[in-house]
Amino acid sequence: MTQYFSLADCDAVGFDLDHTLCRYNLRESARLIYNSFAQYLVAEKGYDEELLTVPPESWDFCCKGLALDMEEGNFIKLAIDGTVMRASHGTKMMTSEELMGVFGKKKWKYFTDATMASRTAKYYFFDNYFDLPGALLCARIVDCLTRKNNLETFDFWKDIVASIHHNYKTTAFKENTGVYFPEIKSDPGRYLLLCPTSVKKWLYQLKSAGKVLFIMTNSHSDYCRLLCEYIIGNDFTDIFDIVISNALKPGFFSHQPNKRPFRTLENDEEQDELPFLEKPGWYSQGNSDHLYELLKKMTGKEQPKVVYFGDSMHSDIFPACHYSNWETVLILEELSGEEGMEPESNESEPLEKKGKYEEQQKKPLHSFSKDWGSFFVDGNLESTESSMAFTWFCKRIHDYSTIVIPTLEAIADLPLDYKFTRFSPDKSKTVGYYPKPPLVLLSNGESLTTK
Repeated sequence: MTQYFSLADCDAVGFDLDHTLCRYNLRESARLIYNSFAQYLVAEKGYDEELLTVPPESWDFCCKGLALDMEEGNFIKLAIDGTVMRASHGTKMMTSEELMGVFGKKKWKYFTDATMASRTAKYYFFDNYFDLPGALLCARIVDCLTRKNNLETFDFWKDIVASIHHNYKTTAFKENTGVYFPEIKSDPGRYLLLCPTSVKKWLYQLKSAGKVLFIMTNSHSDYCRLLCEYIIGNDFTDIFDIVISNALKPGFFSHQPNKRPFRTLENDEEQDELPFLEKPGWYSQGNSDHLYELLKKMTGKEQPKVVYFGDSMHSDIFPACHYSNWETVLILEELSGEEGMEPESNESEPLEKKGKYEEQQKKPLHSFSKDWGSFFVDGNLESTESSMAFTWFCKRIHDYSTIVIPTLEAIADLPLDYKFTRFSPDKSKTVGYYPKPPLVLLSNGESLTTK
C-alpha cells in the first residue's frame, strides 16, 4: 500500500449523512436526543422525573469511546491491551483504589482484541454524537436506581431500546410521533448547519472529475430527504448518483453470505426486493457487494477504488475497511474542538440565523473531558503523566481509517490530487490526521506506549 492517499485515485466517493455531510448544532441536538429518550422513559416506563432536568456541568460526562457494562452499570475507558484506564459507576468516577479493587491489572472481562464487537447484549460502546446523550442518560439512570433501590445489577437497557424504537422507528417521521422528528421538522435551523459553499463546490468538482458520488445512511428516506434539501438544496439529487437510505449499517457490509437485498422506494415506502442493482437511483437497505457490482458498471472498471466518509467507527469506518476493503475517512469533529481552537463558522447560514444561534453553536462535547481525560490517550493504573498510552478507540482509528479530518470543509479547498499521508503501522502515530494531529498526541510525541 502506498504511503499517500489521494481522492484523484478514487473512482467512487461515498458519504454517511448524519454528522458527516450534515453537521448539527451539537449543543441543541444533544439536548433534543437526550430529551427524546428521557421523556419516554419517565412517561411510559415510570423512571424518576429528575432525569428530565440535566445540570449543565453533567454534559462533561459525555466522551466518545466509553463502554457501558449493561448489567453492572459501569462505564469503562479501555487501553489498547484491554486494561481499564478509567471507570465510573453511573456518573460517579472510581478512584484509583476502586479501579484496582474492581478491575485490577487484568483485561476487562469482555475484551478480546482490536476487532472486538462494539455492541453486544452485554456491553455497548458509545462512539458518535448520536450516542453520547444516551451515555449520560444511562449513567444518570444507574445513579437513580443505586440511590433509591440500592441495586447492584441492572436491567434498564431494554427500556432504552424501547425508547429508541418509539422515537426513531422508520414510521415515526411520517406519523410525527416521538419527540425528535417533530422538533427537527418544526425548527430545522435550530439543529442543522447548512452545507458550506466550499463543500458544495467541492462535491460538484468531484462529480465533474468523473467520480461516482453516493450517500449511504441509516436514516430513513423521508428524514434523509429533509436533511439533504435543507443543508444542500433541492438540487442534491443532481450531485449524488446513488442514495441509499435505511442502509442498516454495519450489516450493510458484514452480513455475508446472506446479503440483505436492496429495495425500491415509492413515496418513502419500501417496495420490491431487487436481485441486483441495474442503474443509479434511490434505494433502501441493500449490501456492499451489490453496490460494488453497480459501481463496476458505472465506472467501467473491474476493481473501482471506493472511499467512504463517515463519523462512526462501528457503523462506517471499521466495516467499510474490514469487510469491503474500501478507503475510509473518519470525520472526527474533536480535531476542531480542542482547547484553543475556535468553532468553525457556518458560512452559508443566513446572518439572522447566525445571530440567533451563535452562542449555541459552540461545541459542548469535546475530545477532553474533566471526568474522562483525552479521547486519544490516558494513563493506566500505575502510570504517571510521563507514561501515557493510546486508548483502545484511538488504536481502532489508526488501524481502520485511511485518514482523519474534522469536517469536509477542512479539505474542500484542496486540489483533488492532494496527497494525504495515510495511517501506517510503521509511521509516526501522529500521521494520518489532517490538517494536524490532536494536541495531546503532539505533546506526548513518540513517548506514547502502544502495548
